[in-house]
Amino acid sequence: MVISETIYVMLLTEEFFKTFTTKPIVDAHQSIECSIALTCDSKDAVNDMVDKAVAAGATIPNPANDYGFMYQHSFDDPDGHHWEYFWMDPNGMPQQ
Repeated sequence: MVISETIYVMLLTEEFFKTFTTKPIVDAHQSIECSIALTCDSKDAVNDMVDKAVAAGATIPNPANDYGFMYQHSFDDPDGHHWEYFWMDPNGMPQQ
């Protein structure tokens, strides 16, 4: 699956995935092993990726968050893996 010109994701069946590791495979519907976070070029691009995921069977665990300088939205894919997409304006970050 092509995410961008530099990011590709390989989707595997569980049986084939087991050939890559000797560890037990986590049931991502019951436990979370990681959160995959990818940046987008705009808020609209974030929403577009989430909309595509939902159309393919993903679910939305939480509403989108808009912090002004950063916009974040997430989904859980059909296998239960958690994905985060976000856009950030580094010029808009609050002063510390």
